[in-house]
Amino acid sequence: MNIDKNREMMIENQLRPNKITNLILLDTFNEVSKEKFISSDNLNICYSDQDISILGNRGYLKNLHLAQILHFADIKKYEKVLHIGGLTGYLSVLISKLCKEIYVTEEDENSFENINKNFLENKITNGYAFKSNLIDGLSNKGPFDIIIIDCPQYSINLNLLDQLNVGGRLLYIEKLNHDLSKAYKMTKYQNNYSKDFLFDVFSNFYLKQKEESFNF
Repeated sequence: MNIDKNREMMIENQLRPNKITNLILLDTFNEVSKEKFISSDNLNICYSDQDISILGNRGYLKNLHLAQILHFADIKKYEKVLHIGGLTGYLSVLISKLCKEIYVTEEDENSFENINKNFLENKITNGYAFKSNLIDGLSNKGPFDIIIIDCPQYSINLNLLDQLNVGGRLLYIEKLNHDLSKAYKMTKYQNNYSKDFLFDVFSNFYLKQKEESFNF
């Protein structure tokens, strides 16, 4: 298996045809070796168009969905990002190459250790991992310019908006049923916010059980 060729084909066959054309973003996907963030038994599907399970009901969404999140986030080099639910750090490392600083939360101990290991192995000097729940964000390290939650969830904690700068963006995926979710971007203004639909997500992943979700 030529893993480097598979990565290139993923970019050419999955990302570019779906309007992911920003060269910096495409180069970032080509630079980061996804295969180093997943278990060996998933290597054959690493760059295919499907989800990769990592931890119970959580995992990495399809490559296109991850690229769409970063495309719509439109991360600038001077911005500070919070990534909630880092898993093994693949998306976090991608983000780190686009922003000034990235703060990552993860509640699973093994995943938390993997994030730190992968930050080190990828020579990430602007990334900081914190063992924390996946609901409340990281208020003591804010405010942030962008907050990203890439795992679908039944209910979003709107108090996360308080951790954003004015003009900041919250990108999240709202789960509608077992298979269908919708990705949104909320932009914070001085006294209100906007909510924009981004794209459909077909995945059975979820951040928390529905009965455990929080409503605000």
